[in-house]
Amino acid sequence: MPNANAPPTTMAPEAAAKILTKALETKGERRPLTIADAAAASGLALRDADRGLHFLTREYRGHLRATENGDLLFVFPTGFSKPWETRDALTRAFASLGHALTGALRFVVRAWLTIVLVGYAALFLAVIVALTFSRSSNDNDRGAPPIGAIGGAFFRALGDALFWTFHPFSPFAVNSIYDGGFNGSRYGSVQSARNLRGAKPKDDTPFYEKINRFFFGPTEAPEDPLLPMRRVLAEIRAQKGRIGLADVMRVTGLPREAADPLMAKLMLDYDGDVIVSEEGGITYRFPDVRRTAIEDGTPEARPQPAWSRPARVAPLTGNSFESNALILGLNVFNMVMAGVAIEKGLTLDNLQLLLHRIPAAALPHTSTPLFLGLVPLLFSLALLLIPLARAIARPFKERAAARENGRLAVLREVLARSSRKEPLAEEALTKAWTDAAGAPPEPKELTRVVVSYGGDVDVEASGEDGNVRYRFVDLEAEAAALEAERDAAGDAEKRVGKVVFASDAS
Repeated sequence: MPNANAPPTTMAPEAAAKILTKALETKGERRPLTIADAAAASGLALRDADRGLHFLTREYRGHLRATENGDLLFVFPTGFSKPWETRDALTRAFASLGHALTGALRFVVRAWLTIVLVGYAALFLAVIVALTFSRSSNDNDRGAPPIGAIGGAFFRALGDALFWTFHPFSPFAVNSIYDGGFNGSRYGSVQSARNLRGAKPKDDTPFYEKINRFFFGPTEAPEDPLLPMRRVLAEIRAQKGRIGLADVMRVTGLPREAADPLMAKLMLDYDGDVIVSEEGGITYRFPDVRRTAIEDGTPEARPQPAWSRPARVAPLTGNSFESNALILGLNVFNMVMAGVAIEKGLTLDNLQLLLHRIPAAALPHTSTPLFLGLVPLLFSLALLLIPLARAIARPFKERAAARENGRLAVLREVLARSSRKEPLAEEALTKAWTDAAGAPPEPKELTRVVVSYGGDVDVEASGEDGNVRYRFVDLEAEAAALEAERDAAGDAEKRVGKVVFASDAS
């Protein structure tokens, strides 16, 4: 016999969700569910059904509704299936493939660009100089350099390229001592004096990194995956442990359909609970998140809203005009010289004949030059296509960033007006979008964004002036409920109490 006086045990949310999924799928449930509905269908305790439904909301992108009687309804538009998984999986696969290809290309380019751009340029110059001296020389007895000398010249050029790119004493290298690197007092003071005179500070970016930027753009810093969650937690603490979907949308920029599953995750991970007001406003309480050992009287600062971090497109290269011109010039020079080598049939054997003062017209065209012709030509052409493709794709990225900024501007207006229970005119939304994006939105796109924030057309407020007005009833009810909850929240939740034991006490 079970002990009636034993405290009730709470089932893990994952286990409760598994039971709920099996029970509700058997019944073919797709309608809104109360916690009692889920408990009756599955046989779970109310507390377990509650936690299981919140887990399913997060897992299957469900939504919450509140009735005028204060009941909470759980809605799963796609049931207990994930039709977005294939799309998201393909998106992630293509993104991973793109990152892998980009990483491989970056590796190849960093290794080969030094040879192709600097090494081949130095080699072509060495060939020109050698041919010039060979033709001007009257010493025919010594003959011309053998094929090994040509290979030696190439590797010498490669070594020079590596020196000018990576060696710390090179002005192209990072932390060059000429730029005050290695904390050298003499050179550092020279650089400081240069800065005091108002001279343009020297660019310390390594030359190989400038080449990488020219072809692939500036390297973006990796995003911290936990940063959005930290912002939401900071919002919870700043709002006395009471937040709504509007607060999550404010700091993350997410639409309602994405904010709902995130809130369900917060409920499970941070021991939150849901309260429904008499007007149907849904609020979420996280008293445990407020608890702190820091009591300096300073109120918690709210994180910046999402629209304060507008989307931007990185510069095409991030280099100076001089650096881009130098890199482009080296690449074009190699292309031109490779074309000349192909036209003249300048194989390594023919190069030896030229150095032996055989006229170019008499050279045999036995094969296509590879080392001095086809390889540098094709590689240089391929390298030119990379920044060209990025330049062509740039306007599309700029338009996507503009749309995102317009969407966030609409969110700003929606949250500001809904907190005051004011209808929002379509004209005001269009202006907000235009100011942020630089161009007016398409009517269908604006409507889609408004709907994603939970907006409905207010027929009475629209009137006869032809200007459509929207209301966000759920957000308005939420704002009123949150105000009452925060007014009633005491600071006792923050206090941890008096320390009665300390392991470091003497």
